[in-house]
Amino acid sequence: MKKLVFSSVAIALLVLSGCSSKEPVVDAPADEVVSQPVQEVESVKTETVSSDATAVTSEDSMESADSNEMSMAALEKDLLSVYFDFDKFAIRSDMKEHVSNDATIAKNATNRFTVKLEGNCDEWGSDEYNFALGLKRANSVKNALVAEGVDASRITMVSYGESNPTCTEKTRECWAKNRRVDFKLLP
Repeated sequence: MKKLVFSSVAIALLVLSGCSSKEPVVDAPADEVVSQPVQEVESVKTETVSSDATAVTSEDSMESADSNEMSMAALEKDLLSVYFDFDKFAIRSDMKEHVSNDATIAKNATNRFTVKLEGNCDEWGSDEYNFALGLKRANSVKNALVAEGVDASRITMVSYGESNPTCTEKTRECWAKNRRVDFKLLP
């Protein structure tokens, strides 16, 4: 009886401890700054004098931050996702125009922003396989962007595997929408 109870408890512990959590794989520069939570700032007009003796108010700096976010959002809308064939990470010939368009935008925006490539997969395959495939897809897009003249130090990659679907239906067309690399801009 003791052996039965002991073995049941041991099996239950093995089953419950075997659950894994999906964590995205991130390839980021070592000197990347970790974002801090933003605190609310009261709108107070305080003047500071810079080295060239011009006065700048805190409202002006908040307006420039807002315009920076607006330009980043406007640029992100122009960036096109790159789609892939099933179980492949080579850029399709019909997606090369998307990569060229994105490279042009990234070259113009790299002075101010970092480009984040997000690799995604459909639900077929194991979690580990899909994370690796998503990273390979992001890396192939990164290599294409670098070949088009984008600075490699301004590009980061992450793989979400199958955990970030845009479509959840069980159809071939839906699965094809999930095999992609998305572009995000980071300040």
